[in-house]
Amino acid sequence: MISTAIRVARVGSAAELAAAVLMLAGFPAIMVAALIPSVPAFAAATAVTYLADHYLHRQGSYLINRLSKVRAGLSIRFLIRQLLLILLLARLDLSNNLIFYGATACFIAFYGLQAPHGALVTLIRNRRRLPVATRNVDLASRIRIPDAPRFGLLNRSAEKMLHLDLAAVVGILVAAQLDSATPGFIGIGVTIGLGSLYVLALMPYVRGKKVPPNADKVLAKVDEWLRDYQPETVLYFSGSKDSTYQVNMWLETMEQLDSKPLIILRERVILQNLAPTTVPVICVPGGVHLMNMDLSSVRVALYAANVGKNIHLLRVPTMKHVFIGHGDSDKLASVNPFSKAYDEVWVAGRAGRDRYAIADVGVRDEDIVEVGRPQLAPIQDWQGVPDGRMPTVLYAPTWEGWDGDPGNTSLMLAGENIVKKLLKADPPVRVLYKPHPFTGTVLAKAGAAHQKVTALIEKAAAERAADPRLQADAAAVAAAKAELARIEARLTVLVGSGGGDKGDEAEATRDGVVDVAKYEEIARLRGEWNDAYWRSFPVWEHKVITGAEPRLYDCFNVSDAMVSDISSVVSDFIASGKPYAVTDSAGLGVEEFKRQNTAVRAATILSNKATELGELLDAVRDPAGDPLAEDRVELRQYLLGPDEPTSIEQFNTAVANLAIKAEARNVGQESRAAASAAEATTKA
Repeated sequence: MISTAIRVARVGSAAELAAAVLMLAGFPAIMVAALIPSVPAFAAATAVTYLADHYLHRQGSYLINRLSKVRAGLSIRFLIRQLLLILLLARLDLSNNLIFYGATACFIAFYGLQAPHGALVTLIRNRRRLPVATRNVDLASRIRIPDAPRFGLLNRSAEKMLHLDLAAVVGILVAAQLDSATPGFIGIGVTIGLGSLYVLALMPYVRGKKVPPNADKVLAKVDEWLRDYQPETVLYFSGSKDSTYQVNMWLETMEQLDSKPLIILRERVILQNLAPTTVPVICVPGGVHLMNMDLSSVRVALYAANVGKNIHLLRVPTMKHVFIGHGDSDKLASVNPFSKAYDEVWVAGRAGRDRYAIADVGVRDEDIVEVGRPQLAPIQDWQGVPDGRMPTVLYAPTWEGWDGDPGNTSLMLAGENIVKKLLKADPPVRVLYKPHPFTGTVLAKAGAAHQKVTALIEKAAAERAADPRLQADAAAVAAAKAELARIEARLTVLVGSGGGDKGDEAEATRDGVVDVAKYEEIARLRGEWNDAYWRSFPVWEHKVITGAEPRLYDCFNVSDAMVSDISSVVSDFIASGKPYAVTDSAGLGVEEFKRQNTAVRAATILSNKATELGELLDAVRDPAGDPLAEDRVELRQYLLGPDEPTSIEQFNTAVANLAIKAEARNVGQESRAAASAAEATTKA
């Protein structure tokens, strides 16, 4: 019931749903209290709406966004409360009292202050919104970028300004209750005074040295930095906030390049969610700005996704363009016909080459290069289930896809069956569930299936925790949790809390050069966090894992087997050598399913009823009797390429070879241009 209400209301939790209900019910309650009239009831209902409204804003609730679309936005809600307070005073027969006139004048003046406040905030934000945003680019020594307004003046500015009416509202209510105008005028004075000070505090940031340089000057200094740095290999990415993982997976590879790397992003939200890196990053939202940027030293451009904005860099002929993708699977996205637009397509192993040949989408075999998967280096080889430990099975379904085809994911048709059978396995296993971050973004049915699977696992986890036969080492778990808290506290100090007083994008651009020592400490602490996380609960406890941490590969390393769908997750898991199962959600049949999907040739194939799960569990419990073990070894090399040379070595070689081709092309063009000029001079 509650989960259905949460889904319908588009809120993220039961607490958020409760806050939404309280806020929406609070306004009619305020009106009733004003009509009765009752000062205590009015005060209580008003307090509820203030608190609920504030909580929903802090949670970034979808409901708050929707209210603004139906003319019930933040400023309207505050205005309604103020008007109802005036109504309360009238119903209390105070319409001829000074406090009534004072309240009316106060709210009119306060509303008037919001116009200059909003104008100043908008002007400051627009002027501080640079044409580019950067990380690890030293602009501070080249251009003056002033500090952002202090004390969080721009952060949630409208909400902060509107909440200054609290002093007046409280004072007026006290005045009405005590029949004394003094508290009311004190509150009114505080509200008008603070509102005026807020406006005055913003004014210095719209003139003089507190205004950042204009766009042309900023772009000129970025070009100056590019000419000094001379980047050679660019990773280019455009996408939504939810697709940030697609570029994050390539950051470590970029850091290991032999050539000078640069990352170019097209959306600010991607930069805001980009994982820490030592590689220089330039976010250029404007297509014209990108096309005018000095990238003459770049010889190789890498593309992690097929998106329309790629054309803004693909048009540059002085560099070679490569599609590297963000995973290697048998999905149609891995043989996108748009790949013809690139000079080369890099795949992990022979399977990627064959995939394009079979698809016949116009990508020539000579334009395909096998480079392995550098990201898979953290995945550990399986050594079997340690003695005395319960086997762990990871369920990592993919999402429903943009087309909503039910065959894309096992979650909707088979998810419950898979999880129920794993939870009832005998001998028992531990279940880890890590859904794709896009799950439920297209189909509500997929989101509902995710909620059901989550509920099943959480219920089973609670039952297992109450089982007297399973005893956790309480001291070890407590120590691990304490270590987690210590690490998280240190990471908060190093990374920052992300609060409103931390400056803005312009400041981040100015000060965004990474501290290498801090970066290395953060990387070390994240490794320690991952280790402590898995020790912070018993090895038999079922777990639902969402969010960025722990990472999918960390889940691979603590698991003994996996159940998944056709996606790059399967190809990546094959690097571990562990048994795995893939669900034939579309009902193609085992032979046809294997024919169409290379990555499942060494998998246990599951129907939507998941009756075949026993075969997977038998392989985990008895590796020596696993009939698919040798098939997995062969498939691993076919999909991911040879172990030697290492994938990063193969990748660097491919970059170097393509850079030579780009340079040869450029030299040839220069030679032809020089010959044409000489010929023209001779004729003249």
